[in-house]
Amino acid sequence: MNDAFPAPGFDIARIRADFPILSQTVRGKPLVFLDSAASAQKPRVVIDAMVNCMETQYANVHRGLHWMSERTTDAYESTRDVVAALLNANDRTEIVFTRNSTEAINLVAHSYGRGIMKPGEVVLISEMEHHANIVPWQMLRDSHGIEMRVAAVTETGELDMEDVAAKLSDNKVGLVAITHMSNVFGTYVPVERLIRLAHEHGAKVLLDGSQAVVHRRVDVQALGCDFYVFTGHKLYGPTGIGVLWARHELLEAMPPFMGGGDMIDSVTFERSTWAHVPHKFEAGTPAIIEAIGLKAAIGYVQEIGYEALSAHEAALTDHALSQLATVEGLRVIGQAQDRGGVVSFTLKGAHAHDVATLLDRQGIAIRAGHHCAEPLMRRLGLDSTARASFGVYTSHEEIDALTTGLNRVREFFV
Repeated sequence: MNDAFPAPGFDIARIRADFPILSQTVRGKPLVFLDSAASAQKPRVVIDAMVNCMETQYANVHRGLHWMSERTTDAYESTRDVVAALLNANDRTEIVFTRNSTEAINLVAHSYGRGIMKPGEVVLISEMEHHANIVPWQMLRDSHGIEMRVAAVTETGELDMEDVAAKLSDNKVGLVAITHMSNVFGTYVPVERLIRLAHEHGAKVLLDGSQAVVHRRVDVQALGCDFYVFTGHKLYGPTGIGVLWARHELLEAMPPFMGGGDMIDSVTFERSTWAHVPHKFEAGTPAIIEAIGLKAAIGYVQEIGYEALSAHEAALTDHALSQLATVEGLRVIGQAQDRGGVVSFTLKGAHAHDVATLLDRQGIAIRAGHHCAEPLMRRLGLDSTARASFGVYTSHEEIDALTTGLNRVREFFV
């Protein structure tokens, strides 16, 4: 048993009670949900906030003069203040709402990539990126003449900083777009060092914080990055709401991503002028109810505290690595020194999909596949892995249940 678990003052039973879905059984067995890196479950406070909006005050925002529109606009816009505080943004105008991290990255690729970067400049990514941080840059390369370079990862699943330095050395890189935390390895990238190095060579830096913001406090001022993106559904909020933070001067210089209502200052048949940032990037009716849910989710996480979250995650990860090491034929993918609550693995003689299916029959939900990181799988010589990922509600007993379940799966294939 890991003596560090649970973290001091961390009441796992109380936290689990906040998530209604965790009380159910699957095929007569208690639900063991270990797929939070794909999408996290939602606490009651998030559900209630969204239902309350729909039941008591829902109206479109920014347009109406009646009291429900004004109240809903205030609730929607207050989320921008909460997100700005979460990231330690300079002010609320640096927060752009999107549908998810993918849309936020595409916004940067379209508006900064096509609007600011010049043909012949380079975007540098890494081998461990999610497809959301690969495909938009390929599209930019093909349409705009931008070169794309890929920094290597080491055998331990860490960013190869020597290779990064080599690929920055000719000062042609205009943007470095890198994950803050790998969704396959669980690796935390040394982003402070990376950002300093990139800035020394004149490059801006975008961090994909889809995984990291769930587990660690993010301070964009301390990090020194230029763009930061994350998605609400992994941070215990709803789907359909994501965030782009960018420095105000960059947002001012970037052209709009989409045209339509709410992103304009004025429209004639001859020309249109744009609203001030961030609204010039938020065309059409936004994700109103989802933004209100995101605010509740952030409040929930902040009430627990990132220090407690980080300690809980570290204890879970240590325990998981210790227990999985006892399963014969199991190989953990990646051995980074600084890693979070995402553990990918293979089991000798069993395909990852079979592992996940047999665990599901025991009430244990994990992920199996390429995890939207096909190039990384090829780099590793694999077609897929199984992946267990942890959330604020994950318990010591669930890790033990996974270990027991994997031993049963192994026996099935022996």
